[in-house]
Amino acid sequence: MKITKILFLSILSLVTPFAVFAQKIYRLQSPDTRLVINITVDNNITYSLFQDGDELISPSPISVELENNNYFGINSKVKNTKNISVNQVIDAQFYKRKQIKDSYNELTINFREDFSLIFRAYNEGMAYRFVSTGNKDFIVKNEQANYNFNKDYNVYVPYVKGKHETIESQYFNSFENIYTHTNIRNMNARKLAFSPLVIEMDKGKKICIAEADVENYPGMFLINQDGSTSMQSHFATVPAETVQGGHNLLQQVVTKRQPYIARCKAKAKLPWRIVIVSTNDKELADSDMVYKLASPSRVTDTSWINPGKVAWEWWNHWGLSGVDFEAGVNNETYMAYIDFASRNKIEYVILDEGWAVNLQADLFQVIPEIDLEKLIAYAKSKNVDLILWAGYYAFDRDMEKVCKHYSEMGIKGFKIDFMDRDDQPMVDFHYRAAETAARYKLLVDFHGSYKPTGLNRTYPNVINNEAVNGLEQMKWTGTEMDMVTYDVTMPFIRMIAGPVDYTQGAMRNATKRTHRGINDEPMSQGTRCRQLAEYVIFESPLNMLCDSPTNYEKEPECTRFIAEIPTIWDNTIAINGEISKYITIARQKDGVWYVGSLTNWDARTLQLDLSFLGEGNWQAEVFKDGKNANRIASDYKKEMISIPANRQLTIEMKQGGGYVMKITKNN
Repeated sequence: MKITKILFLSILSLVTPFAVFAQKIYRLQSPDTRLVINITVDNNITYSLFQDGDELISPSPISVELENNNYFGINSKVKNTKNISVNQVIDAQFYKRKQIKDSYNELTINFREDFSLIFRAYNEGMAYRFVSTGNKDFIVKNEQANYNFNKDYNVYVPYVKGKHETIESQYFNSFENIYTHTNIRNMNARKLAFSPLVIEMDKGKKICIAEADVENYPGMFLINQDGSTSMQSHFATVPAETVQGGHNLLQQVVTKRQPYIARCKAKAKLPWRIVIVSTNDKELADSDMVYKLASPSRVTDTSWINPGKVAWEWWNHWGLSGVDFEAGVNNETYMAYIDFASRNKIEYVILDEGWAVNLQADLFQVIPEIDLEKLIAYAKSKNVDLILWAGYYAFDRDMEKVCKHYSEMGIKGFKIDFMDRDDQPMVDFHYRAAETAARYKLLVDFHGSYKPTGLNRTYPNVINNEAVNGLEQMKWTGTEMDMVTYDVTMPFIRMIAGPVDYTQGAMRNATKRTHRGINDEPMSQGTRCRQLAEYVIFESPLNMLCDSPTNYEKEPECTRFIAEIPTIWDNTIAINGEISKYITIARQKDGVWYVGSLTNWDARTLQLDLSFLGEGNWQAEVFKDGKNANRIASDYKKEMISIPANRQLTIEMKQGGGYVMKITKNN
């Protein structure tokens, strides 16, 4: 990865220290000077955040508690400081844009107690991290990361799903849920929330709390246990004992935990704590902060990494009809999916759960109905590659052998599922799995996992990540779950962390009134055009076509359109958006632009500014909601239009609707 970097010594206006007796105060500004971080070092360390003079975060304490009553950040003495300015361009891989502008001012405060505290001020937010500078390994008992606010603001909270008797029982969860919109004081004191989450400030501003570069450390939950206008960090402790169990014996269930959250090596860098600041909601939908703060790629040769689409059988329940065999987990079914993928130039077919013998947690025991060697050869003859589903415990127990064996057979990747934890050993598993898979040139899609924190930059073969309340929920959930509102909320929050394995593409579509959860013949909430537009809105380098070949072949126009949409991009522009209401995103690949728009359950008319197209004559292939889509959600209209010379285009969407277009330049 090529990075161009320019470093400057900071001037006093960027970082200004003040001494007030033993207290030291530092002031760090963003490159555009609008954002200001005030850091106070006294008996403890606090920081506050301002934009244009508006206080976004009130003085909030941060520290790291170590063993033997030692701390990073409590009664710590400053040794010296260093400040730099950075203006660089990162060449991104398998991402929503090829290049990322990365400009910030940085302050490093070095302490006598063998640690440093690094703050960065960006135009779009701030970040800080603790770094060990000593020569000894250490144990972290806890980390304090408080977020204090001067008012009882509203917040979009993704709580851990399900009923739990204790806080500790919530450490085991799938990291997928809809958002609860409440105020800070009314956050559920008995529920953990997982990041990212968004707080609504005054003057239309919003901040998003996130984290990046979480390595050899647990992920961060947030909680408000005292009914104040504050949120506090919370971390899963290290497992002391585990037993094989959970889903089909494919998980490690923690039965006992240690009284600490991490064992760290000397010189360890703790995760970046991020606060993203927006003055317009659409800025949240196109943030690069997590990717920028992740460690650079550790994969030297990435030429073998091939993003693309996947023909997927699990969501549609192997839903073939009109064939002369019984559809299910067998070679005949997968050969039909391979044929479909080949006809539509879809790069992959996945064999989801069921190809390996159940309840054995052994990926070398293949059911007799599956002949993998035959399937791999057949797929190769059709210019299609195969990806295998793997339960976490089955993959981890034989990781090296599994990767070597299946890579040599011709398998191109694994969808690894049911981790359902983000304590330190589970985070370590994700890095080991990514590294091992990369050595054998295998893609990884982490399903049943915590949200991404930049691993897709560090190991670009990590091509997708779940931790999203995706379309699979519609298989067993009826009208009690509002997926339409979630679809126009998640891109402003969860998608900030990285790609989403949402698994869109349903050809059976339902209104709010007519949707039912049916496992054998599932359907989506909202219109057909909504499903098409989600291929543009949702960032997903490895993107599923969730419905069956039978249903896609009945809908050739829609199938062709989504099969041709790229999954990685040269550029991305958030055109407009309002969290939980609507969103429009434009993405460009090889000179062709795709624009997608979604609305909530309100029918909506939007004015799109397409001035980014520049000069020339442009035409668009459009899929828009049909006149009767409010009653018959699958109703749509396809048409060709010319983009107006003034680049202003009015679009309309029905209830739960969508709009999508492919824009090309006339020769």
